Amino acid sequence: MKIKSVKPFILHVPVTGSQIADSTHSISHWGVVGAQIDTEDGLTGYGFTGTHAHLASDHLITRCIESCHAPLLVGEDSRDITRLWQKLARNPALQWVGRAGITSLAHAAIDVALWDLKAKAAGQPLWKVLGGQIRDKVRAYNTDIGWLSIPDDQLVAGAVRAVEQGFTGIKIKVGSSVERDLRRLAAVRQAIGPNVTLAIDGNGKWDLATCQRFCRAAEAQDVFWFEEPLWHDDVKGHAQLARATSIPVALGEQLYTTDAFAEFFAQQAIAWVQPDVTRMAGLTEVLRVCDTAHSFRLPVAAHAGDMSQVHVHLSYAHPACEVLEYIPWIKDCFTEPAEVVNGYFRLPTLPGAGTTPTPEAWARYRQPTA
Repeated sequence: MKIKSVKPFILHVPVTGSQIADSTHSISHWGVVGAQIDTEDGLTGYGFTGTHAHLASDHLITRCIESCHAPLLVGEDSRDITRLWQKLARNPALQWVGRAGITSLAHAAIDVALWDLKAKAAGQPLWKVLGGQIRDKVRAYNTDIGWLSIPDDQLVAGAVRAVEQGFTGIKIKVGSSVERDLRRLAAVRQAIGPNVTLAIDGNGKWDLATCQRFCRAAEAQDVFWFEEPLWHDDVKGHAQLARATSIPVALGEQLYTTDAFAEFFAQQAIAWVQPDVTRMAGLTEVLRVCDTAHSFRLPVAAHAGDMSQVHVHLSYAHPACEVLEYIPWIKDCFTEPAEVVNGYFRLPTLPGAGTTPTPEAWARYRQPTA
């Protein structure tokens, strides 16, 4: 299982419709920036991170993979995932220029590709390699119907349609104005009824005072969680908000390390833990966060903005994982898509991590890597 080569790739995949927006961004495509790792045994593993499909910034990630990480991996045994994670994460040159951001995103692609290789070599789906199926079903919640760019009537209609399709959880975006967002939240709650979980996501837009004002009025709508209400690194603010409202605080998609999560745990600033394998230097680091969350008896809802099948494997295998996000932009780009049936993710069956691109996606969406 010696590594023969490490090659980056980029796919730019259209989002639902022509454009979507949350409180801070508006995009038309999702970037799948990844690493293809070939071994001397003839196996190939794939991993990727997610971006807003800006080619110039995507190239920063591919150059990091090709120029910084690949030379450290060629000739190594791909099965030594923990040791290789440490070799990349604690390499003096890479650690000096960044312990998060570009280096972490590039590392995520590599780490997932190594897990994909490990599962393929074992001839098993990744969830089996992670220890086996620990739950019968993984509940899906639908975020793709809830963007701020969707008009009020279409938002309500989309939420109703998702419930009719079997989803028992909905998430909508907030962060425009308190008045507009409260109106939209109330309309969706009335339309879907009391038995469907309804979460909200602010994408770090508001300050503490605005969040407190919003939460006082929103508590009547039985909000499942308030995701990223404040700036992503504001531990103190999240802790203050958690004490001021009955709405559980969720966050994690913009945290890159176990140390970052540790501060939120220590200050009791988080109720739902949302690590992302595409941001946190891969599955190896996310597993540590999930274990820590489980030790605090906190539930995990892995962030799945990339609709990564890796998170489906994780959710079936780890006891802390309870629900998982559904955003279907890129799922059909892979040989085993992440499928939702009657509101639950289908258990993956193919060997690997579910990250192998289809030939059609490769031909249609691939971009130059430099």
